[in-house]
Amino acid sequence: MALRLYDTKTAQTRDFQPLEPGKVSLYYCGATVQGRPHVGHVRSAVAFDILIRWLEASGYEVLSVRNVTDIDDKILEKAAASYADGFQPEPDYPANDPWFVLAYRFEQTFQHAYDALGVRRPGYEPRATGHITEMHALIHRLLEARHAYPAADDSGDVYFDVRSWPAYGQLTRQKVDDMQDAPDADPRGKRDPRDFALWKGHKQGDPESASWDSPWGRGRPGWHLECSAMSTKYLGETFDIHGGGLDLRFPHHENELAQSAAAGHGFARFWLHNGMVTFEGEKMSKSLGNTVSPEEMLAAARPKAVRYFLGQAHYRSQLVYGPGSLQEAEAALARIEGFLARALPDRDLPSLSQEVPEQFREAMDDDLNVPAALAVLHETVRAGNTALDKGNDDAAATSAAQVFMMFKILGINDVPESQSAGGPGEAALDSLVGELLQQRAAAKAIKDFSTADAIRDRLSAVGIEVEDTPAGANWSLKGGV
Repeated sequence: MALRLYDTKTAQTRDFQPLEPGKVSLYYCGATVQGRPHVGHVRSAVAFDILIRWLEASGYEVLSVRNVTDIDDKILEKAAASYADGFQPEPDYPANDPWFVLAYRFEQTFQHAYDALGVRRPGYEPRATGHITEMHALIHRLLEARHAYPAADDSGDVYFDVRSWPAYGQLTRQKVDDMQDAPDADPRGKRDPRDFALWKGHKQGDPESASWDSPWGRGRPGWHLECSAMSTKYLGETFDIHGGGLDLRFPHHENELAQSAAAGHGFARFWLHNGMVTFEGEKMSKSLGNTVSPEEMLAAARPKAVRYFLGQAHYRSQLVYGPGSLQEAEAALARIEGFLARALPDRDLPSLSQEVPEQFREAMDDDLNVPAALAVLHETVRAGNTALDKGNDDAAATSAAQVFMMFKILGINDVPESQSAGGPGEAALDSLVGELLQQRAAAKAIKDFSTADAIRDRLSAVGIEVEDTPAGANWSLKGGV
């Protein structure tokens, strides 16, 4: 069975054949570094990390590019608020940092979250601010082709003319008249309120450091332009896969496709979009108080369990998070790790088979059907345990090697064991407290609140404070000692 992927643009699952035999070019949208990552960001990173790992396991050489948007309206707005109001964007970040310092610090926070969950670094990670020349060249092409125009109000803005491109709306299958207005610039300079900014003229009050010289006056790039310029610079005018979260389909990816195609680029041959993360089926929202950060998840469970949870659903489906989600992931991991410990106490894994079961391969080739692949993994664990019970150590070792390889392809083997920076004593304490908190969570799940309260009181009596969060229970030593 050949690899088949669902292409958002055609709304079809199609056979995947790369542009160049044996090689895959992949671009997926990374961080807009206006704040710390939320769980949706890392879910997307895990989904595309699994895709890359499977492509490599299938024999492809993969060139992956993941961008960093380090100049953006919201980055400047957050920095401006910091200066105006003495606002401190994050508890451990100083107030009144320049916008580029703030952006860089948030970029490092994203990278820490990726590293903690075993998301491998891309082949290259370009920043928007390093590609102004390429953006100017793309704007010139669009102006020459009459798909773009300078603003009528002398603001220095340059817009893409959506009505000049008949295919506009093809990614999301919308008609122009049904689309929302583009809110990225003052509409007075636009021919149509849906036209979007390619270049934004420097405005009074904007930092001088947030603007660059251009033929249209000092300014900065529009958000959509950045990805078109960076993806084609490193992957060529036509490349294999463009990916990102479902929330980026419109307007971001729709506008990327329009401006790139209007400039004469073949652009992406497949469009892949991962689904959102919800809290018990409800959209996460700060106003509802149900948002969960990667830090909260990593405080509530081992990084491997967080990775397992984030990667277990089909990438296109909604991932539902609830109070018991990480405990369920921990239990699934415990069954797998327990089998590996029984089957391979002294075995040298490299000497064993590196093949995965055919059913696992079929599942992954079917548009990365990870739930079906995990079912194969757990069935292999059950078969391995049965072989051990019957004294068939060789069959159990073969099953264990297959489990190990499936773990590796899903990225779980590459996840660090712990986020703790302390020594063995701290790790041991973390393990013991974590076990008690899992028992408490299990008690709460069956409404045995007396047992749950007793565990909390027991921890409190020895100086451990428990805090309940949407991601589960966090613990700390009273007084910070």
